[in-house]
Amino acid sequence: MIQLDTDRLRLRAFQLEDAEQMFHYAQDERVGPKAGWAPHQSVEETRDVIRLFQQDQDVWAITLKKTGEVIGSLGLHDRRPDPEIQHDRQREIGYVLSPDHWGQGYIPEAVHEVMRHGFDDLGLERIWCGHFDFNDQSRRVVEKTGFTYAFTTSQQLTRLDGRTVQSLVYVVTKENYEGRLTQR
Repeated sequence: MIQLDTDRLRLRAFQLEDAEQMFHYAQDERVGPKAGWAPHQSVEETRDVIRLFQQDQDVWAITLKKTGEVIGSLGLHDRRPDPEIQHDRQREIGYVLSPDHWGQGYIPEAVHEVMRHGFDDLGLERIWCGHFDFNDQSRRVVEKTGFTYAFTTSQQLTRLDGRTVQSLVYVVTKENYEGRLTQR
């Protein structure tokens, strides 16, 4: 994976040595359930997730430049939420952040950089982002980063508790993204 840098953050590939720091937030009840997965029960479970990240090569560790601490993850996944638009070059962003670092603007900062990478370096035509209807923090990130509401779907949380929830899906097209850049 290519390393990406912002003013305060470094997005890099996960290493197995990151498991302890990732487990610190992945075991927190306030994190996984908002993203549709159960809190991690052990550092070994976290290592298994990191191995999947390494295999798929689509999730960055979000680290603080000053300390190198892993504070979250951000993925740019090969998913196509709209069955009507399957031919476009597109990806979906997903993210989690340690509650120790909520409210400091880290996720919007990381999302902006991954959007830049997606449109400028990967040649994507659209980037999706979604959140469950009960996740107000992710909704605020979506608003701050310029995504536009597209549609709502029902989703069963099979990796959590099996309930069905509403997932709000948003999109940014390359044209929208470039238009915002010229307005700055």
